[in-house]
Amino acid sequence: MSDDSEAETADEEASQDDATGLQDGEFVTLEYTARTVEGDDLVDTTSQEIADEEGVGEDQEFEPRTIVIGEGHIFDPVEEDIIGKEVGDEGSVVVSATEAFGEYDDEEVQTISAEKIPEDDRYPGAHVDVDGEHGHVETIIGGRARVDFNHPLAGEDVEYEYEIIDVVDDREAKAQNLLETMLGMELEVFFETDVEEEEQIVEDADDLEDAADETDEDEDGPVTETVEVEKDTLYIEATPQLSMNQQWMFQKQQIAQQFVELLGVDRVIVQETLGEGAGMMGGMGGMMGGMGGAGGGDLEAALEDADVDADELAEELDVEDGA
Repeated sequence: MSDDSEAETADEEASQDDATGLQDGEFVTLEYTARTVEGDDLVDTTSQEIADEEGVGEDQEFEPRTIVIGEGHIFDPVEEDIIGKEVGDEGSVVVSATEAFGEYDDEEVQTISAEKIPEDDRYPGAHVDVDGEHGHVETIIGGRARVDFNHPLAGEDVEYEYEIIDVVDDREAKAQNLLETMLGMELEVFFETDVEEEEQIVEDADDLEDAADETDEDEDGPVTETVEVEKDTLYIEATPQLSMNQQWMFQKQQIAQQFVELLGVDRVIVQETLGEGAGMMGGMGGMMGGMGGAGGGDLEAALEDADVDADELAEELDVEDGA
């Protein structure tokens, strides 16, 4: 590394050490409301009062939301405005259309065969999915439909007004907030430090002779020794709803990796608890967990709670089994 590069690295580290206020990686609880700049239309809110006034989310609870700064849980300009601030501070940020939901693209308005749209959705204003893209129907004439595949808020600048409510330091609270953000679920979590035996390659030449007496490796192979290693583990209690959650089913490895990085644990274990008061479905037996032990009624309820179409799920699993 050159002297200039070393100097730049040192300056960056010093700058980070001198930084005050909230920084990347911190778990921050926010109260916010976002509206379009031009039409003052509600885009998002954490306020139950505002939601009730606007008549949105009748079956939804609105409450302050916890984000991790720097993880893209909210638009970048809002995160950048929060950095350096303290609990109790307020702010207002305009997120440009480009950084929010994209500029409006005329080429995203397409004329397609009406046969591609389910019969019940063949009317102006219907929201449809066609060839993996989501859009809304503008017109249908004869056998042709005009569909706008732009995001409904494309081309709109959005203004966020926020207040910093709290900083989350408790690890279990952090884990629960991450689950809520990623999966929209509340699950029981706890941390434990487990001690395990592990084989490690001996790198110190002074230890090679002693270690060689304790290993069965060939003389030409690596010299190892058995050591006790502490593993910081996050345990997540599985539920039927988790087993049926599509986000979890198809992205569990990526989600677990985020837990490892953001919470500083060595591993994540999803477990089911069997016994009095415990469900029969849960966590570690693969994509479907322990589904075979559940009764038909319990399974149907779990599918309904998780908003999963049973027939569609069965087709996906059949395809995977045949791959």
